Amino acid sequence: MLSNYKFQLIVLLGLFIQTISAQEITSTPEKYTAHNKGKFYVFWGGNRESYTNSDIHFKGANYDFTVYNAIADDKPKGWQVDYINPSRMTIPQTNFRMGYFINDHYNISVGLDHMKYVMRQDQIANVTGTVNLPGTDIGSMYNGTYNNTPVNMFTNYSDGDTNPTPPFLTFEHTDGLNYVNTEISRVDDFSKLFGITNTDKFQINLTEGAGVGFLYPKTNAKVLGKDRHDDFHVSGYGVSAKVGLNFTIYKYFFIQTELKGGYINMNDIRTTALTNDTASQHFMFLQRIVSFGGIFKI
Repeated sequence: MLSNYKFQLIVLLGLFIQTISAQEITSTPEKYTAHNKGKFYVFWGGNRESYTNSDIHFKGANYDFTVYNAIADDKPKGWQVDYINPSRMTIPQTNFRMGYFINDHYNISVGLDHMKYVMRQDQIANVTGTVNLPGTDIGSMYNGTYNNTPVNMFTNYSDGDTNPTPPFLTFEHTDGLNYVNTEISRVDDFSKLFGITNTDKFQINLTEGAGVGFLYPKTNAKVLGKDRHDDFHVSGYGVSAKVGLNFTIYKYFFIQTELKGGYINMNDIRTTALTNDTASQHFMFLQRIVSFGGIFKI
């Protein structure tokens, strides 16, 4: 009788071990998208921008004035092949970023936000300050004292003269308003909220982050008819924050959409060939970004 019980116990134990082994063999392997630590990513995309109005202060030899509440826009080119043409990739408004996940949720990255800032030329803005250029200078027609005086920024015509005089001011960062920055970001997978179980095929992530960096614009400005200075120059700093959605497809590729806003302070903008001719301004910005990228373990 006892031997029969022992035999049954041994059989049950054997069946239990066999079941556990079968479960281990047939269990689903861990998904590639389950963890991010150690992964490297890179993306490239395009953006649109909006800017708050800005007070722009210009100073140099024989002039010192401020343009108040200057209105500016971006300079979109739309969807086109320039975004992937190596010889023309810097012409559109673009975003490049590469980063590394230090754990499953947090990554650090460096990137370039290539924005464009163009002061509207059809605006009349108030100006305060003085202009006292030598009479031989083409811009001396604007000599005078300004006290919150409305000034047409666009090309004016002198009385009885069909030749246009130089504009009071043209001002843009179009090659571009380059924000070189580093960010720390958090990523959370919330695919389950949409009933997605196989995240190796499709995954939805929420990302948010903050960044800091410097501005390296190539400013195109003509101040009072003076020749422009056309070279890159470190002009100030910026801080930013973002929130976005990441759509990962087949583990390695993704589309990412972001809203990114921040503050830019440029206190040393080069405007002419003379080093003592400078401008300064600060403003807020908002980017809408769509980018395409890849994510891989290294």
